[in-house]
Amino acid sequence: MDKLKRMWSFSGIETQKNKLTFKNYNAYNTATEEAKNTAIKYFKSFKQIRTTRKNSIAFLGQVGSGKSHLSIAIGLNLLSKGIPVIYMSYREQIIKLKQNILDEEYYEACTRKFKTAQVLIIDDLYKGKLTDSDINITFEIINYRYMKNLPIIISSEFTVEKLLYFDESIGSRILEMCKNFTVEIHGKENNYRLK
Repeated sequence: MDKLKRMWSFSGIETQKNKLTFKNYNAYNTATEEAKNTAIKYFKSFKQIRTTRKNSIAFLGQVGSGKSHLSIAIGLNLLSKGIPVIYMSYREQIIKLKQNILDEEYYEACTRKFKTAQVLIIDDLYKGKLTDSDINITFEIINYRYMKNLPIIISSEFTVEKLLYFDESIGSRILEMCKNFTVEIHGKENNYRLK
């Protein structure tokens, strides 16, 4: 039990307060129902696909469609099965990494945590104004995980097309890893905040 508590604590997900589960994800139309079903299918398939190249999932597109909710729900379910998960709030962590890039020890320790996590959730990938440093740091993390077949769970407002257009080397790695589990949601009608 202590090991499980440590894993919850180390994940970066506020698990005691977190209510972002599959059960309380409100699928209110076809697109959000498909997103939820894909998330559940991914979780149920995880043990079989974990060490393969196509072991990841991406929720892409429309703001407010529950992409972060489903990403965290998968993470919480994996944690409950004893699988270590690390949560990375993209914008927050990229800013910290850039601010400390000259402190090699800190930078290496932080990037190592994201590179080597058994499962990494990257929430809101590419959120905010992006710089070359953002892209370089992202490539470093994604490429390491790609080469080692380490799963990622990604949420992003970027679509598949935009991921590839923005940086094809990162985008193509993500899309290959998430090939069997990519959910792309379009349209303001899928923004639950506007309902």
